Amino acid sequence: MDFEFSSDQEMLRESVRRLLHDRAPISYVREQYDESAVGADAVWTGLAELGVIGLGLVDTAVVLEELGAACCPVPFASSAVGAVALADDELLISLVDGSCIGTVAFYDEGGRYDWRSPATRATPDGSAWTLDGVKVHVPDGAAADVVVVTAIDSDGALGVFAAERPDSQPAKTVDGSRKEARVSLTGTPARRLHPGDATALVARAVDRLAVAYVVDGIGAAQHALELAVEYAKDRVQFDRPIGSFQAVQHLCADMLRTVELGRAAGYYACWAADDADPAEAHRAATMAKAFASEAYAQLGGTAIQVFGGIGFTWEHDIHLYYKRLLTLSVALGNADTHLAELAAIAIDG
Repeated sequence: MDFEFSSDQEMLRESVRRLLHDRAPISYVREQYDESAVGADAVWTGLAELGVIGLGLVDTAVVLEELGAACCPVPFASSAVGAVALADDELLISLVDGSCIGTVAFYDEGGRYDWRSPATRATPDGSAWTLDGVKVHVPDGAAADVVVVTAIDSDGALGVFAAERPDSQPAKTVDGSRKEARVSLTGTPARRLHPGDATALVARAVDRLAVAYVVDGIGAAQHALELAVEYAKDRVQFDRPIGSFQAVQHLCADMLRTVELGRAAGYYACWAADDADPAEAHRAATMAKAFASEAYAQLGGTAIQVFGGIGFTWEHDIHLYYKRLLTLSVALGNADTHLAELAAIAIDG
């Protein structure tokens, strides 16, 4: 399998990288870090103008990797991957042109990672629907114009519904570049996006969003490694760069191994999401997320070790990447969740 990107994809990478360099430097990330929502600003507008919303996951991976490397808080994965995967034709148009920011609400309060049996209920109201329930860990929920909600309908089937700007309260997270919200639904009007049971659609959307987080993590992990290596070359201790010490070299080598293993798993999962059958796409996504959930968080901690005391300070940028990788470790399920799912896939054959 060829893991090399095409010349067009590399041109896209350069365009996104220039956009983020100009509009989303690390000073922008720090300015937005404690804001409750980051929505349709100049960064989002620039991405929409590049036409990168609604592409296949392999092409989208190029964008996601650069967003991770920039630690950018823009609501791209939640809208361009999560909401797009569940949108109907009407919603898809506004998502793709960037005029609407969407997100997905899979998890209910107290339900952990169980998206298949939400406590949220959907009740028919003439030609429309109303929603009742509480959704948690909603990515970029406070910035979204439309929240795509999973709920059980009156026939007991899992459905997906679009609610415009429901009551959303920002939730505190360790990572200010990954905004989350708690969405309260009390008789909230909504539009059903697809008829019948939507379990297969939701399963696909969960997998695609999980892969998006993994690829974003590749960019963040690669940049953390680069920062650590540069620091190891420049920091002098005992009249020698600390990178000359074998213990520090081992730390950097371990980080490089982790980045490359995660890259191989993430890229394969992107290809599988676009071109493989549903069973293989699910297996690939589960495998990539199981690895990245544990290994990338450890990589962030290793990078902090290379930096020593300065790595723990607010003034240095490395902690921003560590926190981004920490949120990857639990988003849409932690390593244990995905390893258990991977074991079930293997046992079921």
